[in-house]
Formats: sequence, structure tokens, C-alpha cells
Amino acid sequence: MKKFWSMLSVLLIAAMLLVSCTPKATATPVATEETAKPVTITIWHQWDGAYLTAIQAVFDAYTAAHPNVTIDLTKPDNVSDALKVAIPAGEGPDIIGWANDQIGSQALVGNIVDLGTLGVDQAFLESTYEPAAVAGVVWQGKIWALPESQEGIAIVYNKALASETDFPADPTDFADLLAKAEAFAAANSGKYLICNQGLGNADAYHVAPVYFGHGMPTYIDDAGNSYLNSAEAQAAAEWIVKFHEVAPAETSHEICKTMLVEGNAAAWWTGPWAIADLEAAGIDYGILPMGSPFVGIKSLMISRNAVDRGTAEVALDVIKFFTNAENSKTIALANKTIPANTAALLDADVQAMATVAGFGAALNLGVPMANTPFAGAQWGPVGDMTNAIWTGAQTPADALAAAQAAAEEAIAGMK
Repeated sequence: MKKFWSMLSVLLIAAMLLVSCTPKATATPVATEETAKPVTITIWHQWDGAYLTAIQAVFDAYTAAHPNVTIDLTKPDNVSDALKVAIPAGEGPDIIGWANDQIGSQALVGNIVDLGTLGVDQAFLESTYEPAAVAGVVWQGKIWALPESQEGIAIVYNKALASETDFPADPTDFADLLAKAEAFAAANSGKYLICNQGLGNADAYHVAPVYFGHGMPTYIDDAGNSYLNSAEAQAAAEWIVKFHEVAPAETSHEICKTMLVEGNAAAWWTGPWAIADLEAAGIDYGILPMGSPFVGIKSLMISRNAVDRGTAEVALDVIKFFTNAENSKTIALANKTIPANTAALLDADVQAMATVAGFGAALNLGVPMANTPFAGAQWGPVGDMTNAIWTGAQTPADALAAAQAAAEEAIAGMK
């Protein structure tokens, strides 16, 4: 019996020694967010005030889910000048939140990177974001940013003076718009259906829905080709001449606002920035799409510094998170911005906001704000051309030819 207990003791001791020498499973290193290398992502942006509050909350949610990531938000006084110094020195941001019209110039000098090199493809863009937003972040066939939100103009009408039936059911039907403007003027002496500050004032932005709505692809493309003397521009110019007979001769932002508020114009072709004034004046308004407006796109780009310092992968994850459907919806509901994310824009809660739904429908038909470095050559020639046509100082043919020549000269000076 003693032999048995002695043998059992030996076996128990050996087993204990064996167990103590075997590594426990929890001792094996596991790559988790808690043990991941700390990463700081610096974002240079344009956000401020109450608008920033909802945006900050989204970034806070990201860092809460990724404890190893710190996001630093900085708003430089002059982003362009700051980037010129910071990027070459390796001290620039990882992410740049900026308008899409800056893409061409920033890509040209190498400040931002093609997101295709980080795995973003056209299929992802087109399945996630609105058409104009997608086109607006692509330059020279490459993807340079992810779009955040959109902005542009639509028909904002006073429900006390007009209804949807006073405007074309088809937003591309300019012949019908002219006919309805003529009918309204005939039925309402001294009053007008629409006030557009791009007609009666040198303003290439507000008149864009007319030119693009007649089929002009853009004013100036990526390669520096100008379309100011195209057949589509000619058709638009001829429509402008006819529309002049049933529209206010002189316009501006203030003139159009006053005309709508005082009942001298049934509608104002304008953007979301005008809504606060109309609501303050107690105007019950509706919003309808017409033509193809210029669409400004707020976007998020990744800098070459992020690639150099090895933070580009995290930076891409941050901007995908920021522009996903859930977060785009949250920001839209808080800030009344028009999301570039299609699922967010079509969400029932977002569509319940009349301004977002109305402008969103208009922008869906729009042309993105030019992101080419040649974009600066469009504003003066188009504004002068349209004003000359409007006032009768030049025939459409002469005005278009002069604008084309002026744009080509400006483009040549930029090459």
C-alpha cells in the first residue's frame, strides 16, 4: 500500500511539473486594437461653429472604437499657403478636408495621392456616392478623394405665388420652362416666374444650370478644352435671349431675394444658403430641380505625407468611416447638409427634410464643380459672355466666339 501511495505521489508531482512548463494560451501575443501601435491622424479642415459639433462627434466615435488612434483637427487660416510649406517639409496633415475644385492643383504638385493606390476603385465610388460627387473627385482618370457633402442651386418657389404645376415636370425641358415663364408673366402683369442672378449679372455659377441643361458637358475640361462656343452653348444662348423678355433685366442675390419676399417673383434660382432668410421672412417655399447645376463637393483627400509616414491605411479607414451611410445621415440631420452618400441621402429621415430632399434631387442631375487646374479660366469669360447676350451688347454667336477666345488664351497661360 505504501508503495502505491509513493508511486501516486511521484506521478502527481511529475504531472504538476509538466503543466507548469506548458505555455498558457493567453500568453501568446495577439494583435488587437489595444496592443496596436498608436497612430495620430491630423486633419486640416474648413469646418467651424455649430457645424463642427456633429463632425467632431463622428470622429470621437471612431477613436472610441479604435483606442490606438488619435485624431487631431486643425483649421489653418490659409490652407493653400500652409500646404505649400508643410507638405515638402513632411509636416503636413494626413487628411485634407477641402472643396473638390482644389483636387487638380493639389494632385499636380503631388500634395495628395491617388486613392486607387490604396485600393479604392470606381465600383466602390459609384455604388456609394451620388453621380456628381463621384465625377467631382476623379481627375485624369484617377480617384483623389472621397466626397462628404454637396451644394448647388435649385428652383425655390413661393407657394403663395406658384405651385409645382407652374414649373416643368421634366427638369431638362427648357422649352416648357420658357412657355411657363411667358404664361406667368402674361397672367401676372409686372411680375416674373423666376429670378436668377446669373441672368442680368455677370455670374457664371448661377447660370450654369442653363448651359449644362442644354447639354454642355462643362465649361472647361481636364485637358483644358473649352466648350464655350459649342453647339450646346449656342442653344443655351438662344434660350437666354428669349427668356430675357419674361425675366427681370437686372439681378443680384439681394434683388432676387427681395423680389421673392415681396411677391414680384414667384421663384428664386438659388442654393441652401438662401433658405434661412426666406424662413425668417415667413415664406412657405418649395424646391424643385431644373437643368444641371454646378455641384460643389466637400471632400476628404489623403496627403503624400500620410504615405511617407505610414499612416495612409488608417487615414483611408477614417475617411471611409466618416463618409459612410450612417455617419453621413447623422451629419445631414444635424447640419442640414446634402450628403454625398446615396444611401444617406435617400434615407427616410433625411428625405423628410424638405431642403435636403429638394436640393438633393437637383444636385443628382448636376455637373461637378471643375477640379482641373484650368478652372480659373472659366469664370470671367462665361460671366462676360452671358451678360453680353443678356443685355444685347453682342449676338450669341459673337459673344460665344469672344468667350472661347478669352478662355483659350487664359488656358494657354496656365500650361
